This record gives sequence, structure tokens and C-alpha cells, in this order.
Amino acid sequence: MISINNISVSFGGTTLFSDVSFSINENDKIALMGKNGAGKSTLLKIIAGAGKPSTGNISAPKEAVIAYLPQHLLTQDNVSVFEETSKAFDEVYQMQAKLEELNEQLTVRTDYESDSYMELIEQVSELSERFYSLEETNYDAEVEKVLKGLGFDRTDFTRPTSEFSGGWRMRIELAKILLKKPDLILLDEPTNHMDIESIQWLEDFLINSAKAVVVISHDRAFVDNITNRTIEVTMGRIYDYKATYSHYLELRKERRQHQLKAYEEQQRFIADNQEFIDRFRGTYSKTLQVQSRVKMLEKLEVIEVDEVDTSALRLKFPPAPRSGKYPVMVEELTKRYGDHTVFEKASMVIEQGEKVAFVGKNGEGKSTMIKAIMGEIDFDGELKVGHNVKIGYFAQNQAALLDQEMTVFETIDQIAVGDVRVKIKDLLGAFMFSGDDTTKKVKVLSGGEKTRLAMIKLLLEPVNVLILDEPTNHLDMKTKDIIKDALQDFDGTLILVSHDRDFLDGLAQKVFEFGNKRVREHFEDIKGFLEYKKMTSLKEIEK
Repeated sequence: MISINNISVSFGGTTLFSDVSFSINENDKIALMGKNGAGKSTLLKIIAGAGKPSTGNISAPKEAVIAYLPQHLLTQDNVSVFEETSKAFDEVYQMQAKLEELNEQLTVRTDYESDSYMELIEQVSELSERFYSLEETNYDAEVEKVLKGLGFDRTDFTRPTSEFSGGWRMRIELAKILLKKPDLILLDEPTNHMDIESIQWLEDFLINSAKAVVVISHDRAFVDNITNRTIEVTMGRIYDYKATYSHYLELRKERRQHQLKAYEEQQRFIADNQEFIDRFRGTYSKTLQVQSRVKMLEKLEVIEVDEVDTSALRLKFPPAPRSGKYPVMVEELTKRYGDHTVFEKASMVIEQGEKVAFVGKNGEGKSTMIKAIMGEIDFDGELKVGHNVKIGYFAQNQAALLDQEMTVFETIDQIAVGDVRVKIKDLLGAFMFSGDDTTKKVKVLSGGEKTRLAMIKLLLEPVNVLILDEPTNHLDMKTKDIIKDALQDFDGTLILVSHDRDFLDGLAQKVFEFGNKRVREHFEDIKGFLEYKKMTSLKEIEK
């Protein structure tokens, strides 16, 4: 359907990738994988037509509709959510208006024999054929269905888009894409700002209603659920697997083992021949053999072994100082903003050493409860923080709280103590800060880099209660795995707000669900909770 032909991208003397070719067929659901900086987003932009390659081209049928959701949106507007989403059908509305205009001309003109009149009839005929071949659709109903699926309430439809956060504006753009029913959907980190229910709705849509899809995502469960093919960008080239992400990881491991074996055999072969050359160089009777082997080694194509992240440093939180038996106790807690009630008479008890997850739709009070625990807001009811509790808090805006004038190295150096001081470079390397990156000032870092730096700071401070509010939004899978391992070993109390099921799986032993102005306690892990929710909430969304 769509062909990527010998694409190369170079800038500043560096080649990102070269001679990349593959095709995207109807119903392909492709995960585009690779480490940060490998060129995934660049490749997606080129396929979307939002970027140009240094060499090569993209070929697609003329009528193919390609829709692209970038990672960062720059839209600024003041129309309502419903009006903005309805722009997905602009082309249909324009076609209808044009057809009405042409038909109007036919009724008033009388030059029936002229060439221009004949041309007008042809235009009307061609446009009518296109317009009436479209499925008869209730466009307003389609807009409403998609917006509700993505988590918008009916009361949100008339609100101006400027009132919504970046995450919600991202969903409006996603709604417009889904309504266009494109032949190819390109998604760059679509789940970063979505709650679990909206992700499940999007999964269902992509699996059952979308045609071809290419997605970059660090949400492993999301990628595994929707994709049937994995393309890995690494060391300037691609590897194409007809496999889900989890299966690809196994195949990649096997591939690297074969490469390593072939590489080692080749190195032995080179060493043996080099030894022969060194030994018999200058020996008259062996001159031809020496020359022959020199030429052979010069022509030999050296086997490359795929890069592997050696930064899988095992991180450990400092031992948690002893706290009281109940670090957090909440009783009959109510929070209102004017007429809007976030939650009412919420109660919860979190025991020392428990690892719990706060889940629920966006706007139902998860972050509000955390702000109450942190003493950042007023509320009605009772909330007690236990004896000797030392809280480490990662807020959604944590990255913005870093000292912008410090370098990456200085940020960590000022809080590192003991043995960690000699391992600062290793620690930074584990979070993909290496070489010149460590001397960069915080103010020039991307959002994702700042998030990683803020996470390292948290890893170094001795606390007994860790509160993490959406900590994985900008982290790739490898970094998430490192942090997850460290959190599993953490011997204090953990409160996690996250929509990342794979990250929560095996971490959260108990779930507090926020919704309908209530907080409900579920005595099961995230898998058990989701099985329970699947039975009740997806039907709710589809209503």
C-alpha cells in the first residue's frame, strides 16, 4: 500500500539512518521501536510528509489518507471541543458546499451548447459520484461517540478547547484523526496523557476499526495488545519482524547471539590470518600467499553486532527509615472547588510497606488526593500522616522544579552521598546521560530528559514513603524497567498514580479507584482490578 524507498537522513555530519526500505500493507499494525535518539519520530514524520529525507522517497496511492498524531501539539484556538473535532469532516462539508454551488450555476446558465457548460456538467457528475459514494453518516453522532470514548463528558463538548490541558487537546486531535477513517494512522506516544479506560477504548478502536497503524509507544501492554509487526530502528538500519513486541524481544536476543557467534568466529579467522601475514612477511617463498591474505582481509566485510544497552545498571533506593505502622490515614475527606465536588467522604488507610495504585479517569481526584497528603491544599475531613514519615514526591510537573541554571552533573552531585558519589557518571549513563550530556544545563534539556533527571534525584534521597504521580510519561521501556526493579526492592511505602498497566503490574498490591466522586478500595493487584473493570466499564463507555 505505502512504500518507504531507500530513505536516508543525515544532519551535521551524522547519519541517523541510511537506505531504509519497507512497505506498509493494509491491516498492518506496526510498533516502531528503538532506543531514544535512534530516529523513530523522524521516520514517522517523513512517512507523514511532515519531514523530508536526505535521500529516498515515500510512495503512496493518490487517494490514500495518512493521518499523523505528533508527540507535541502546537495548536492554539478558541472554538468549542465539538466544533474543533467536527473539523475532521471539513472536506465532506466543503464537497457538499461546492456541489450546491455548481448545481446552482446549472440552474441559472442557458449556454447549453458551450464547452464551459459541458465542463460544468462533467464537474458536477464527478463530484456527485464522489460525494454520494460516501457512506451516509450522522456526523454529529460520530463526533459524540468518539469524544465520549476518549473520556470527554457531554458537558465538555461546548467548552472552548483553550480551557483544556495539553493531554486533553491531544485527545481532540486524536478524535479528529479517528473520525477521518484514514488508510494509515501514525501515532507518536498517543497514551502519554490517557487514563486506563481511554487507553482500552483506543486499543479496541485500533484493533477492530482502524486499517494500517504505525505507533511509537513506551506502554508495553498497549503495544503488545494492538500490534502484529515490529520494526526496530538501530545503528542506522532497520530490522522487520512479523511479531508482537514481546515476541520481537525474544527474536532480537536470538539474533544478537547469532551475530555474536559469527563475529567471534570472524575475529578468530582475522587473527589467524594476521598472524600468518606478520610471521611470513618478507619470506620470499610465501610472498604470494601473504599478498593474497592481505587482499582478502582488506575486502572482508566485518560483521557488526547490534548495540545493546549496557546501561542496565541495577538501581537501589536507600534503605527506608522506620516509620509508624500507618503512614497515611484518611477519613471522610471531601474536596470541592466552588460548586464542583472532586470527591466526597473518601476514606483510606495505607499501611507501612504497602504498595498501592491510584487509578481512575483523568479529573476524578487522584492528583488532588496526593496534594491533600502533601499538605498543598485545604479540604474537609481528617487526614493524618504517620509518625516519622519522610515523603519523596514526584509530581507531574517535577521536571519544571529543577534548577534550570545547573548542569546535569551538578544537579546530581549536590545531593549524592557515600558510595554513590563515585558512581554518578554510571548513574547518569543508566538514564541516558553520557559524554557531553552531563555538562548540559538543565534549561536546554527536553521534557523527557528533565523527567529522567528528576527521577535520579528521587532515587538518591532516603525516604520511607514514595509518592509518584505519572512518573513514566516520558521514559522509554528500558528506563521504566530499571525504575520498576528499584521500586519492587524499595522497603518503604509506595503510592503510584499511573495509567501504565505494564508498569503497575507486579508493583501495586492494592488499588484505590477514583470515580463518581468516590474512592473505592480493591484488594487485588492491577490485573485482577482490570479483569473486574473490563466486565463493567467498557460497556459503559460504549453506551
